[in-house]
Amino acid sequence: PKIKLIMRKVFLLVLACFIFSCAKEEAEIAFDSLNTEFKGELDFIKNFGGSGNESAQAIIKTPDGGFAILGYTGSTNGDISTKAEEENDYWLLKFDENSNLQWNKTYGGSKDDIGQSLAQTSDGGFILTGYSMSSDGDASNNEGFHDNWILKLDAQGNLEWETSYGFSGHDHSYDILEASQGGYFFTGFLDITSARADGNTEKGNSLTSHGVGEFWGTKIDEEGTVQWRGYFGGTNNDRAHGVVQTKDGGFVMAGFTESDDFDISNTNGSYDFWVVKVDSFGNLIWEKSFGGEGIEVSYDIAKTSDNGFVVVGNTFSTNGDILLNHGESDMWMIKLDEEGNLIWEQTYGGSQFDLAQAVVQSKDGGFLITGNTKSDDKDSSLNNGENDIWLVKTNAFGDLVWEKSFGGSGLDFGFDLLENTDGSILIVGESSSTDFGSISSKGNSDLILLKIK
Repeated sequence: PKIKLIMRKVFLLVLACFIFSCAKEEAEIAFDSLNTEFKGELDFIKNFGGSGNESAQAIIKTPDGGFAILGYTGSTNGDISTKAEEENDYWLLKFDENSNLQWNKTYGGSKDDIGQSLAQTSDGGFILTGYSMSSDGDASNNEGFHDNWILKLDAQGNLEWETSYGFSGHDHSYDILEASQGGYFFTGFLDITSARADGNTEKGNSLTSHGVGEFWGTKIDEEGTVQWRGYFGGTNNDRAHGVVQTKDGGFVMAGFTESDDFDISNTNGSYDFWVVKVDSFGNLIWEKSFGGEGIEVSYDIAKTSDNGFVVVGNTFSTNGDILLNHGESDMWMIKLDEEGNLIWEQTYGGSQFDLAQAVVQSKDGGFLITGNTKSDDKDSSLNNGENDIWLVKTNAFGDLVWEKSFGGSGLDFGFDLLENTDGSILIVGESSSTDFGSISSKGNSDLILLKIK
């Protein structure tokens, strides 16, 4: 019986590899015949920064045909002229429709302030989120270590209001959106141990044994006043990295969980993708975990045209929900329906470490993913040294149809991307390479912008 079981597993693995290979070939043929202007050619590389460390974390389109990038900077020279402290500040850069830099502004105080995500607001301005340790400069309050820090700006980047949300521990916010019912919703990580020590037990005594950290979702009005907030998780480490709003006014958060109790059910291993749906008032509607016996961490979620979702991150597993792993860590994308049920899953990678940071649905119905790769085999055709920025294009079923890596001999990371109306793609991230294409390095690490047409 053991021999038969082993032979069956080998047969299934060979069959899966055969199906994957055929699907990939069919997808590549389909890509060649797509009616798209996208050619997969690098149009330009631009870098911005000073002598310190800079990074881009998010990019969005703006109504004037341009785009805006949010990240952070620790420099006081070079392209940065609005700060005096060599501590990290939020850094917002605005570009026109021809990718020319129009203006850039920093926001922060004398301590560590890390910009993570932004959204365009209906009045033409911006809403920014991240986390801050400052209580001076642009920041009016800090409760201890990092707090969630929300900034509302006008269309020219002028500060209209700012508010921090947190307790005495490390509280991080990673994503924000303008809510359909008005106001804003942001999500991230709550240091629940410190929050309880401060006397906050919002879930009641029966759940005060919640552990290290929690998914934290906060709904605020147009002026930053808290309307409701809730935390979700178990006794271990749980963090939300991305959020989208659903057509019924609710919110779906994606991240990871290390827990297997309280709000979390049906876990697979030490860390799983965890996806949580709450209604417009913060009540838990459903939660789902996905993974294998290894470690899975999700970093982004996007809505799909069929009202479902795709979630991306990385996986170390070779079992459970993961059919195929190419080696070490792979990019992992899962497709969910409207109720959070798994429809399909796909991995992308080589024999080394590969990870997905962001995903969008492309105008042809497929998906675009960016992240980083250390591999130069299997799905990843080239590595320039250490981590490279990696762009992956798939069809509507997640089959790989095109990929390309960009970088130098140092560490290069892609953190977010968008697709333009002409099919070209903008990727933002950071680079510490001194030999990345034709650009000249400005400092320890630069904010990097790529356009692929």
